[in-house]
Amino acid sequence: MQVMDFLSKKAIVTDLKSTKKEDVIKELVDVLINSGEIEKRCRNKLIDALVNRESLGSTAIGQGIAIPHAKSDCVTNLLAAFGLSKKGVDFDSLDGELAHIFFLLVAPQDSAGPHLKALARISRLLKDKYFRDTLRSCTDDKAVIKIISQEDEKKI
Repeated sequence: MQVMDFLSKKAIVTDLKSTKKEDVIKELVDVLINSGEIEKRCRNKLIDALVNRESLGSTAIGQGIAIPHAKSDCVTNLLAAFGLSKKGVDFDSLDGELAHIFFLLVAPQDSAGPHLKALARISRLLKDKYFRDTLRSCTDDKAVIKIISQEDEKKI
């Protein structure tokens, strides 16, 4: 599974404005809506699903990374948005660090397999410090797409 298979090229933000956990989730859901990937009428339902998932335990996995995710009947296929925060956001990370790199992942209700594979794929890529640092230095969506695409080609 490759990240570019489910990451929407139109749902990439390299300068998130939000400074709070729930606001980051809202901002990334809005990016998916503005990209045409998700219908506007699903906004609140999707935000609720993501926030409820966070209440079970933070999706910040440490090293400046958070992967907020949820399942929803608002989508028919696996979908992701990407965001970078220059300042960092307190996302209740296990290591106490601020999160800078965000992959927001939304999966259909009945897709346990693809959902877990996507989470594992993203986590595996982000274990590489060079990859994380390179992503954090991106200033536009084209750079993000290029870097992720290059990693996808390397590690199939």
